[in-house]
Amino acid sequence: MKRCFRCGIGIDIEKPGRRDECPSCRTDLHVCLNCTFYDPVRSNECREPQAEQVKEKDRANFCDYVRFKESEDKKTSDKATAEALWDQLFRKT
Repeated sequence: MKRCFRCGIGIDIEKPGRRDECPSCRTDLHVCLNCTFYDPVRSNECREPQAEQVKEKDRANFCDYVRFKESEDKKTSDKATAEALWDQLFRKT
């Protein structure tokens, strides 16, 4: 499911336009932080080599390469991770 990077609400949109906003928190959706190519450890913080540099990653931009990333339900993901760590720590042998 696609989710807003700021509030985490599910977004039902295939490709966000430059003026699209989150219905919950009204933040821009066509931003680097919602993009599948966003990677904070990369040069330019983007895995798309042809993309131009965007300085404000949380603001709407004109990048043609923005692809809304799919993300897991954070609550489910956190719970599964916590359970796995618990089992690992206190595993009966």
